[in-house]
Amino acid sequence: MAGKVRQVYYLLFLIPFIGTLIPPFYAKVTPSLFGLPYFYWYLILWIFITGIIGGIVYFLSEAKR
Repeated sequence: MAGKVRQVYYLLFLIPFIGTLIPPFYAKVTPSLFGLPYFYWYLILWIFITGIIGGIVYFLSEAKR
């Protein structure tokens, strides 16, 4: 049972996958942030979000051990 519960945590990695999967959501120039077009800072933001999600998955799966 514990193995199945841990596998559910890994589904959180689908969030950044879906967030970057559909380019029409972010394929635009405006609004810009610190001179960076939306396209760039949106994808850079997903790098940090993915790291946070990775940390959450790590700590949740380690807590079950």
